[in-house]
Amino acid sequence: MRWFARLLVLLLVLALLLAGVVVWSVRRAFPQLDGELKAPGLSANVSVYRDKYGVPHLYADTPEDLFFAQGFVHAQDRFWEMDFRRKTTAGRLSELFGKATLDTDKVIRTMGWRRVAEQELSILNPRTRAYLDRYAAGVNAWMKATPGKSLEYSVLKLTNRDYEPEPWTAVDSLAWLKAMAWDLRSNMEDELARAIAATAVPRQRAEELWPRYPYELNSPIVSEVNQARATSAALTPIPEESRDALARAARAVRAAPDLIGTDGDNSGIGSNSWVVSGAHTVSGKPLLANDPHLSPHMPSTWYQMGLHCRERSESCPFDLTGFTFAGLPSVVIGHNHRIAWGFTNLGPDVSDIYLERLRGQEYQYRDGWKPLETRTERIKVAGGETVTLTVRETGHGPLLSDVLGTAKRAIPGAAKALNEPDEEKEYGVALRWTALDPGRTADALFLMGTAENWDSFRAAAKSFEVPAQNLVYADVDGTIGYQAPGRIPVRSGGGDGAWPAAGWTGQVEWTGWVPYEKLPTQRDPVRGYIVTANNAATGPSTTPQLTRDWSYGYRSQRIIDRLKQAIQKGKVDAATMSSIQRDSRNAFAPELTRYLLNPDLKLAGPVKRAVKLFDGWDFGQSKDSAAAAYYNAVWRHLLIRTFNDELPEGARPDGGDQWYEVLRPLLAEPSDPWWDDVKTKGVQESRDQILLLALEDAFDELSDRLGPDPSRWAWGDLHSLTLTNDTFGTSGIAPIEWLFNRGPLRVDGGKDAVDAAGWNVQRGYDVTAVPSMRMVVDLADMDQSRWINLTGASGHAFHDNYWDQAGLWADGKTIPMRSRPESVRREAVNTLTLTP
Repeated sequence: MRWFARLLVLLLVLALLLAGVVVWSVRRAFPQLDGELKAPGLSANVSVYRDKYGVPHLYADTPEDLFFAQGFVHAQDRFWEMDFRRKTTAGRLSELFGKATLDTDKVIRTMGWRRVAEQELSILNPRTRAYLDRYAAGVNAWMKATPGKSLEYSVLKLTNRDYEPEPWTAVDSLAWLKAMAWDLRSNMEDELARAIAATAVPRQRAEELWPRYPYELNSPIVSEVNQARATSAALTPIPEESRDALARAARAVRAAPDLIGTDGDNSGIGSNSWVVSGAHTVSGKPLLANDPHLSPHMPSTWYQMGLHCRERSESCPFDLTGFTFAGLPSVVIGHNHRIAWGFTNLGPDVSDIYLERLRGQEYQYRDGWKPLETRTERIKVAGGETVTLTVRETGHGPLLSDVLGTAKRAIPGAAKALNEPDEEKEYGVALRWTALDPGRTADALFLMGTAENWDSFRAAAKSFEVPAQNLVYADVDGTIGYQAPGRIPVRSGGGDGAWPAAGWTGQVEWTGWVPYEKLPTQRDPVRGYIVTANNAATGPSTTPQLTRDWSYGYRSQRIIDRLKQAIQKGKVDAATMSSIQRDSRNAFAPELTRYLLNPDLKLAGPVKRAVKLFDGWDFGQSKDSAAAAYYNAVWRHLLIRTFNDELPEGARPDGGDQWYEVLRPLLAEPSDPWWDDVKTKGVQESRDQILLLALEDAFDELSDRLGPDPSRWAWGDLHSLTLTNDTFGTSGIAPIEWLFNRGPLRVDGGKDAVDAAGWNVQRGYDVTAVPSMRMVVDLADMDQSRWINLTGASGHAFHDNYWDQAGLWADGKTIPMRSRPESVRREAVNTLTLTP
């Protein structure tokens, strides 16, 4: 017993020592928030005021000092995140984590994100480049002044003792824009999924899975006129033999990292933004709302910040409050002293997949053969040998099919898929994507931040080339507006980019870009509001054609309907805007529940009692709703039952509003072939049989997970969010995951509700996409604006501001978005002076 007691005491002492080491390691990395701190490189003092949420407002005398200080403060709170991001965008993650991230590095090196960023630096406005350099100098000043880095570096030392972060550069910031563009890359997955589906079913049936946009139900952004149905292109069969090849190409795309996307499934990527003119508001001035839908990250993708010149002037014009990206100077979404703006993803077709004929180190183009361009990439691997990667490119772009296998394995049967009889040659898959051409988006970030009216804002937005976005605008003079900027290709041969192209024919080539002057825009519409939610920007007959793969407009139409209701009842205020952001109504539930409540289904027993949950349901998806829990489970099993038997992986339903339009006509056709389960030989299933099976499947699943009493089911008990650290949060080592992850949080909403807490029917109910922040700007008094972030300002685990906004976010609440100097100082709980 004495031996056991001594052992127990020893273990306790060791545990306390370990805990002490962890606490010391954690706290030594916390930033200094008060007093004075030397930041060599400044020309004068910079003041940093932080409120109780840790949100900093910076005040400087010059732009150069302002962006220097922004780099310093970003690094104080988020340097590990910044370092991880730049290693990702450079294809150098394996220097941190070894061979586990080698495939990711190969994909990024093949596309050459950092190479493009290096080319961009030379074409930017000299002022932009100077600001990028000053930002980098601020980050590096923090690195020299700070003895302790965040907890992640201590954990990394357990497996990689030699790693030391390098100085920050302007290219590190620019490369982050490539990650942003990749995660908002629009229809690349749709293009591949269409082709994959067409290998399993006739192409005409595959086309049914990507229905036309329902203009008669959901308005486009710049027009509310119902348009005639667009004619579809001629259909050509794609044989089953190319299925595996296309799936491999899709897996290569998914191997690239999603730093703001949804873990290889960007179907949940979207956003809401809208603006209401003063004609409809209580104050008589516009209101602007924005909530981008991205994957959940710990810490959040966004970082709230104010950037202010002490005295605004021509030489120091910045007075910004908004959301930033750690690692990138300026404000991305927010307002200055006169204007406010927000983003949603426009989603034009800016990437094409080309099937290429290869012969050794040549590729066929029209009647001849051309040499492949090659380059060598050397990838350092922690704990292993350096890996040499040979990247090959055709005239259309890099061969993604080389990354995770040889080109010959990439698409066997490709020629047959395109009605080409020659199967002896080798085939590859090349990517043509606008973000692989150098651009000037970084210029736009600074120009937009200093715009003071609609004309100067539109001029600034012209430089926002990649990713193409919907921009909503409002100013203190009462103007509201919409502009769609972006570099969008014009294709020869009538190609629309919806299907992979046969690269060797030369028939579908990019011949230029849609002129900025022809992109959709609108100023002060008569209706008094503009709504964007990834819906169609224009009608189908409008030229130029931007894409055929819009979101289907259910979020945007719900916002429009809510605004109309509010306007009819009186005037709109900021609380109205926030209420709309939290709207959780499922737009397809009224249609589907009509069939689920049909007495002809002949329900019996506990399933019959469960279906009564839909009686009187308002179709809202609050976290405590039993009806929402059962409905979404039925929806999940209905899609799986109906489509998974025929569609291969990569083309199966995710559950978004695309499938509302697929199911709508099917529900009216009880004997449509899609209802039949092809795996049950000799049996022809009908609609009602599949509906009944889905109801039973859902009841059984929820009974197992939530108990047998349907009245006690709750949507939030299925639909939850664990805030997971991007690096060590999925390590598989429970104590390390405990250090960095937080939650779970029960969450309202659902995929393609306005409160778009997305989930994927193939994976389950866990939240995979979220309103990553919410913002409502009041142009009558910017100081009365509201905002919320998903997690918090700090990237340091166990810091008070690590996830202090998460609970408020989950409950749909917001916090004050202060911007006046007197308000910022009044609410500051920490004041730091950075000195030269």
